[in-house]
Amino acid sequence: MNEANARTADAIDRALLQRMAAGDHAALAALYRSYHGRLCRFLSRLTRRPDIIEEVVNDCFWIAWQHAGDFRGDARVSTWLMGITYRCGLKALRRQGVELADDLTDDAFPPGLGEGTDPGEDRELRDLLGKALALLSADQRVVVELVYGVGHSLNEVAAILQCPVGTVKARLFHARMKLLNVVPALSGETREQGS
Repeated sequence: MNEANARTADAIDRALLQRMAAGDHAALAALYRSYHGRLCRFLSRLTRRPDIIEEVVNDCFWIAWQHAGDFRGDARVSTWLMGITYRCGLKALRRQGVELADDLTDDAFPPGLGEGTDPGEDRELRDLLGKALALLSADQRVVVELVYGVGHSLNEVAAILQCPVGTVKARLFHARMKLLNVVPALSGETREQGS
């Protein structure tokens, strides 16, 4: 999404939050429809359990409903919602005694790549990407999802995860290095030294 589209989407989201703060249930429903899929995809990087994912998304929107009037506008609405979702997700996993999903398989990663391409190639690419991402730590997967999947800036990711930007940069660097080394092996190619 380009910057102009992101600003327009954020303006719409801010208007929905204002309406929610005034008690408008239709605004809550609109925001929920707009973000449900994104939040579920994001949470799939933390856990494979659909029951936990749905619970966390519902918790996120309950909190957003309760605190819509408290939104200060320091960040985009999407950043605010992702932050709430991330914290609710961690809390739900701890409460249920579930570890972060470090053993995800490729079926945990939803389709969405290469719209309009050959379905066979698209499935192969998704499978390869899923296997490669599953080899990352949960912290690295979350950062990759937020930066490349959702399109947040490093500063926004730091705000969502409530950690320093340097930590986000380090996780992203290590994730890229790991992917650079594992993707060729998973695809059956070998990397030449120096390339």
